[in-house]
Amino acid sequence: MTGVAVEVRHASLRSDEATILDDVTTDVGYGRLLALVGPNGAGKSSLLSLLTGDRAPTSGAVHLDGRPAGEWSARELSRRRSVLLQSNQVAFSFAAGQVVAMGRTPWIGTERARLDDARIAEAVERADVAHLLHRAYPSLSGGEKARVSLARVLAQDTPVVLLDEPTAALDLRHQEEVLRVARRLARDGRAVVVVLHDLSLAAAYADEVAMIDGGRLVARGNPRDVLTADRVEAVYGTPVRVLDDPDTGRPVILPRRHAER
Repeated sequence: MTGVAVEVRHASLRSDEATILDDVTTDVGYGRLLALVGPNGAGKSSLLSLLTGDRAPTSGAVHLDGRPAGEWSARELSRRRSVLLQSNQVAFSFAAGQVVAMGRTPWIGTERARLDDARIAEAVERADVAHLLHRAYPSLSGGEKARVSLARVLAQDTPVVLLDEPTAALDLRHQEEVLRVARRLARDGRAVVVVLHDLSLAAAYADEVAMIDGGRLVARGNPRDVLTADRVEAVYGTPVRVLDDPDTGRPVILPRRHAER
C-alpha cells in the first residue's frame, strides 16, 4: 500500500486541568517506520492512543486511511491496525500459544481465517517464542511475555502496526530482533509506529523520528536531523555525545560521563 495510513491534525488531549498533548500534527505513511521518542511523561503513549483510535482528542482530528478514527467500529479497527501496549497482562491462565492465537480473532468467520495457521507460525518464528508456546502465560518472565504479546500482534496481520515500548523488558539480542521485525514490516509496505526510550535504537531502525516533549511535537524528520546533541540535551536535560556507527553510518547517542574519583 502507499499513501498516508494515520494522520493527526492539530490534536490536543486534556484531562481535568492537565494538558497531555498540545496541538500535535503528524502522520505515518505506508512503508515507513516512525519512532516516537521523548522523556518520561512527554506524551508518547498518549499520542499512540490517538493513533490507535482507542482515544479521541479533546480537539483536533485523527484519520485512519482518510476516515475519521471515531467512525471506525471496533471490529473494523481490529482488522486495520494492531497494537502492542506497555502492559502485557492476560486475565486468565492461558498458554502462551493460545495468547498468540488470539491475534487471529478479528478474522473469525472471514475468508482470511484460512490463513490462521500460517500467520501464527510466521509470528511465532519472528518473535522467537516457539519454545514458550506450552508455558502458562502468567509464568513467563517480563521479556518472555513481551515477545509472546508481539507474536500476537504479528499474527493479527494488519496494515498498520503500533508498538508501545516493545523493547522495554528485552535483552540486547531481542531488542535488536524486535526492531528488525518492525523494519521488515515497514519494508513490506506496512505503516509502523514504535515508541522507544533508546535513542540509538530509534536512530538505527527508523525512517523518521518524532520527538515529543511536554505534550508538544518539538521535532520530526530523519534521525540525524532530529537527534542532534543540542536538541537531545535540551529535551532530556543531560549532555550527550552523538557518534556515527562505523557499520551503518547511523547516529549513536551516548550520555557524556565523567570518571568518578
